[in-house]
Amino acid sequence: MQTVKDYSFQNKTALIRVDLNVPLNKDFQVTDDTRIKATIPTIKKILDDGGKAILMSHLGRPKNEPENKFSLQHIVGDLEKAYGAKVHFSKDTIGEEAESAAQNLKNGEVLLLENVRFHEGETKGDEAFAEALSKLGDVYVNDAFGTAHRAHASTTVVAKFFDDKMAGFVMAAEIENADKVLQKADKPYTAIMGGAKISDKILIIEKLLGKVDNLIIGGGMSYTFFKAMGGKIGNSLVEEDKLDLAKELIQKAKEQGVELKLPIDSIVADNFANDANTKIAQNHAIEDGWMGLDIGPEATAIFQKTVEESKTILWNGLMGVFEMENFAKGTKSIAESVVKATENGAFSLIGGGDSAAAVNSLGYGDKVSYVSTGGGALLEYMEGKELPGVAALKA
Repeated sequence: MQTVKDYSFQNKTALIRVDLNVPLNKDFQVTDDTRIKATIPTIKKILDDGGKAILMSHLGRPKNEPENKFSLQHIVGDLEKAYGAKVHFSKDTIGEEAESAAQNLKNGEVLLLENVRFHEGETKGDEAFAEALSKLGDVYVNDAFGTAHRAHASTTVVAKFFDDKMAGFVMAAEIENADKVLQKADKPYTAIMGGAKISDKILIIEKLLGKVDNLIIGGGMSYTFFKAMGGKIGNSLVEEDKLDLAKELIQKAKEQGVELKLPIDSIVADNFANDANTKIAQNHAIEDGWMGLDIGPEATAIFQKTVEESKTILWNGLMGVFEMENFAKGTKSIAESVVKATENGAFSLIGGGDSAAAVNSLGYGDKVSYVSTGGGALLEYMEGKELPGVAALKA
């Protein structure tokens, strides 16, 4: 797969799919610019070569028509600051206005197109819409790994209209780092899986069982395992239809010599609220009326020791209800241990989504080896699925 690193963009117009799906507050100000920062190396390379950059992205989930709250116009100022370049804006993605803006663009300048999802052809992977987009540039670059698992017009279909197509620095780094934990992991290798549901992580867990030495399970999904083993979990989250699956995973881990580490205790609460009454309970004996909302001190100590002794760490999913301060301690403790292990020479990949947001909000983003920008895309890639956005660059 070709990357922007080996290509000269002098006098070329690059049509680039980036991921500018950033959170905005009620005043339309960016509250987390991680995704904007991620695009800087690719855009700078194109502009420094003496080329022009035309950016395509989605923002939020509009209903196939313009909605002001999802307009990319709100972030033009943030992009100018990030790129140190003039950023023009086109109120449409295709058609006369977009084509005229593209033709008038000068070398070293950027054109941001309006939200691609304002057109229904985007999510349908419509060929006519993709072809109309392709008229805007000479070269196609995909740097939006976070949407590479979707066969949309701007992420996949548009590539077929270009001879020159390549991955940006984000896309290339995501694949390289994912491959590192999939194929070249140093031992001991620990995967930390959290979040609410086993069903969201079943394929990745099965894939990892053949590779890891330790599999740590935290978050809401751990209670399904305890119920499957005959424990009492009170009012904790449970997937009743996944109890047999949990038993199977316990058995598979045993057969493959993987240390499956479930949290021995929890911080339990009598209500799903930050100000609820709390206490510590063993996870096989949570009383009715109480629910586990974070891993407990014993579990935290065991998990931290395992992480700090590891040479490769993959982390996807939180240990508790991180958005509530009283149930964020488990996730914070694991983050601290991942940082410590990294400082001691371990390779640590934070697998996008909630875990990436948590690590960044704690100020640890630059203290781990790599923070993925793609939650769902990374999981699908690690499950062994071919991502349409990646396949399109190789076709």
